[in-house]
Parts: sequence; structure tokens; C-alpha cells
Amino acid sequence: MLDRLEDDTYAYRQKINHYYPFHDEGEWELGKFLVENLTQMQITKFLKLKWFNDHTRPSFTTKDKLLDWMDSLPCFMEWQVSKIEFSGYKTIYPIELIWHDALDVVKQLFSDPIFANHMMFIPHHISVSNQREYGDYMSADMAWKIQDHLPIGATQVPIIMGSNKTPMHPIFITIGNINSEVRSKATLRAWRCIAYMPIVKFHVHPDYQSILQARLWHKCMDLICANLKAMAAEGCFMPDPFRFIHYVFTPLVAHVCDLPEATMIAAVAENASPLTMAMQEHFGDGILHPPHTRKHTLELLISIAKTVDPWDLDKFQKVAKALNLSGVHMPYWHDWIYACPSIFLTGEILHTCFKFFETVGAYELDTCYIAQHKRQMTGCEYRDIQCTIVASIAGAISPRFIHFTYLAQHPALSDFHTFKDTIIAAEVRKGKKGLMQSFEADTTEQLLIMHYFMEQCESMEIFDLYVLLTSWGASLDVTITNPALSWVKSVHGPRPGILSGDTLTAFQLNVTPDYESLSLAEIRTKYTLPDFDHTLTDLIHRSSLASDKHTCWDPKYGHFQVWNKFRLQLHLAFQPRVIMPSRVVQAYPPSNDFPLGNCMDGNISMCVPCSAAAIRSRTLV
Repeated sequence: MLDRLEDDTYAYRQKINHYYPFHDEGEWELGKFLVENLTQMQITKFLKLKWFNDHTRPSFTTKDKLLDWMDSLPCFMEWQVSKIEFSGYKTIYPIELIWHDALDVVKQLFSDPIFANHMMFIPHHISVSNQREYGDYMSADMAWKIQDHLPIGATQVPIIMGSNKTPMHPIFITIGNINSEVRSKATLRAWRCIAYMPIVKFHVHPDYQSILQARLWHKCMDLICANLKAMAAEGCFMPDPFRFIHYVFTPLVAHVCDLPEATMIAAVAENASPLTMAMQEHFGDGILHPPHTRKHTLELLISIAKTVDPWDLDKFQKVAKALNLSGVHMPYWHDWIYACPSIFLTGEILHTCFKFFETVGAYELDTCYIAQHKRQMTGCEYRDIQCTIVASIAGAISPRFIHFTYLAQHPALSDFHTFKDTIIAAEVRKGKKGLMQSFEADTTEQLLIMHYFMEQCESMEIFDLYVLLTSWGASLDVTITNPALSWVKSVHGPRPGILSGDTLTAFQLNVTPDYESLSLAEIRTKYTLPDFDHTLTDLIHRSSLASDKHTCWDPKYGHFQVWNKFRLQLHLAFQPRVIMPSRVVQAYPPSNDFPLGNCMDGNISMCVPCSAAAIRSRTLV
């Protein structure tokens, strides 16, 4: 991937001056600092300081020149601009689509060495305590179903898209091979902007504006994703971050968006569900309606097109709406194999659960919340609703709905409550301008905030890497690690302690035990464990048989160090490369406050080598 930098327009100049167009390393660092930390107005004020009257000015004398130089830094792909016309329909301004070929962006992501240690290439099953768990796409049933239709040895590159209708209307893309822990963080740039969709007005009656704009959106998406769709059916060869060549197929597995855009993508009417056959009057009836499949939508569109010209908007739209369609005659996914809107249109917790539940249930429930919240619903309003939702819906809908809502966000809530004390202690809950910036519910909303700045940062990081390699005469055939991913290795890394034989589990203990020296009899009495001797003897016996070291054990002798608590740390089941935060496990003996002891319920499956290591270290909890 980095070989493309050698084909840059100014590569020959950079062989002489590695920092070209900047004069030297110092000037490059100054320019980068100004762009990363100051606004354009502040850069202009800085360059006009009288301090420069007695000191050497940088080569860039204006902020425009500095920004032009930054724009000239080598990049992997140039933006394309295409003009689009609808025959017979004029617009106020020309229609221009700014875009990348989505296949080129996917190739770059798939081969990016930054993600080398965070990629998955084959479907897999995750089983914990004889129960199957689902995480990333590669652990889902859909991944196995598609894999069964591919040639032996082929690799899936699952396409995940995101969009959010704003004045610029950017389209983002990522791939499901990248672990979700990395992919979900906008700052790590696993999402790439592939297009800015044109927002135009047609010289037509207002009744036809929305249908023409929707058709324009699908036409643009068809152009952007044309090669991806072809590769989903035919396959192509791509190098991975390790330079191994894969025969890949590119199915569309998810498109993240809000509800209005989902209906536009699914080509259904506004009062119809984009996922099921339910209509607005069916919402909240508690019935599981059949999915609104790709086959059903396309069959309806074909039947309409046989009798009505799709470009006779008045007639076509009337017939389409009678069948609960929007009037889009050629959705961009119509020739994308395996793509079905009822599957790839995914919801998220805020809009799918917390906002959607207002329309669920009896008339009394809706009336209750309408009376309580008359103004526009904000984040504070939804937070307040959490205090009354369980009691308000009692008897109106199944409790399973609430169970699902909270269990679906359990990992995020668990992490939040684990680290919230740190946030409060650091006094970052509030700043000068009020509440600190919060995480949006929708990934695309985070991307909208950050992607303008992130693209420029990416070019500067690439240039830093290029200069580092070329200045030392190194080949560009290297595997690099992005410092932004250092959190994966450092934040949740195991502390010194006892490591299991398979190195997948860490027991972390305080340096000083709670009891420095206790006999087995004392332990049995203090913790009220009458069968402790037998259990420990059995454990040591099994450990001895499983290892090459045979242990002679007499429970009448020996003293032990004892800890009342320890921290247990495991690897994430879905992503073995990711280490989870440690959790405290405690087992305090009976006391006046806790006559039966103070213990945490847990089910720890210990491998024998780990148990043997604990015994050799004379550790007991």
C-alpha cells in the first residue's frame, strides 16, 4: 500500500529534501503544529507576529500557502468529480458527485498494516459454557451461509456502510474483517469517506422533489459501488496486511443510518417499516411481521415497470405508493448479490429501543408520555424516561422488551460504570462550555464530527511515515503500528501476578497477603469450609497427574498465604487479541457484619497448569 507514495508527483524532490515542500524538519513540525492546533484565523495572526521581524520567517508566509502545501502531501487516492444528469429534469445548479471508487478504498483498508493485528478472515463459532455467543459479523450465521456459497478457500470482505443526511451528506465505508473494538472508534480511521452526495433541487412540482432526490441518491451509490457489486459476484484478488493474497468476495452486510434514510434505502413508503411488512397502523401490535425481503421489493418494482414508464413520475409514484413503495425504481442494492434491506439495515440502541418504544403499547401509555413531555425530546428527556419506563409499561407489553433493551447495551454500561469514578475524579464531567462532549449513539454521527479533520491528519501521519522510512533508506515493505492503537496493548494489559499455563488468564494479587501464614485447619475454621482439606488435596492430585512434576502431599503440614480478594483478567471471547478489563473477585470470611461471609458468585473454569502454578506459589484465595 505504501508503495503508492513513491509514485507521488513530488517524489523526486523528496529524495533530495525529505520534507519537501517544507524547508526542513523544523519547518514541517511547525506547519503540522499550526494546522493541528490553531484555527485559520489564529494561523494568520501567528504569521503576522512582530517576532518574525527579528527572526527567520517560515517558507509559508500565509495560511493559504500552508494549507495548499498540506493538501499537496502524498495520499493514496485522489477524489473524482462526476457530473450527473437526469434526462428531461433540470436542476438549479449542476449535479456534481465527489467520490472514490469504493473498491479501491476497501482494498486499502484490507491491506492496511495498521490493522494487521486486528483482522479476521474466516467465520467462526464462539462457545462459552456450552452456549453460543455472537459478536462480530464473522461469528454470525449469515457469515457461514454466505461462506457456503463461495469457492473453497475464498475470503469474505464484509462491507459496512454508513450515511447521515446533512448539507454535505458524506457516505462512509468500512469492512467487517476489522475487529469491532477497533472499528467502532472513529479516531482510529477504520471508517473512510467515499463520497459527498449532491443535494440539489429540481425544476419540478414539489410533489416530485423527494422521489427525484431519492433516485439521484441511488444512482450515485450505484456508481460508487459498481465495482464492489461486481466483486461480490465474481471475486477478485487482494493482499492482506501481511502481503498474503486472498480471493475475496464483497457482500453488503450492514448500512448504518437513521429511520428516514432507511426507508429511502429500502425503497419503501414513509409509513412502512423498512425491515418488515408492517405498516404504521401495525406498529406496537406485538406481532412479529414477516421481513420485507429484497425479492418481494424487486418483484413489485418489476411488475410496476411492465405497465408504467418509471419516468412518468405521476403515474409511477401513484402505483408504487399503493403498494407501499417510495417510487425509487432502481435501488442501488438491486444487483448486489446477498444484499437484502431487511438484513443489512441495522438499528442501534438509542433510536431502535429508547426512542421507538414511545410508539409501542396502549393508548394510555402514549397519552401519558405526551402529557409529560410537551417540548422537543432531548437527551435529558430520554434519560428521565428511564426512571419511569418499567413501571409505565407494566401490563402494556412483554417485560422481555425491556430485558432486551438493557441487555443489548450491557457491555457499554458495564464499562461506563467501571470507569465513571475516574471521570468524576478528573473533573471532566463539565467544562467551560457545559457538559463534556458525549459519545453519539450512531457511529455515523461521530464520523460526521471528525472526518473533515481526520483526513488531513491521516495525510500528515502518512507523510511522517514516508519521511522516516526514506530518510533512513528503508524499504516501504514494512509492517507499521499506529500509535493510536496503543490502547489495545496497554490500557487493559495484565498486571504482575499468576499467569495461566495457556497465558489466557491472569490472576492479579496484592503484594501483601491478608494472612501471612495459616494452616489448613485455621483456614477451614476461619472461612467455615469443612471440606477444604479434601478439595485442596483432590486439586493437587489432579494437577500432579496432568503435569510432569509429581507432588507428595500431606494435608497435616504446611502453612499458606491467603488473600481475601484478587483481580481476574481474561481475553475477549470474540477477539482473542483484546484483553478485557480486570474484575475483582472477593471471598471474605464470616464476620459480625457478614455472618455468612462476603463472597461474589462466580464460575471460574481453571486449567490444571494454572492450578498447579497457584499451588507452587503457595497462594490461596
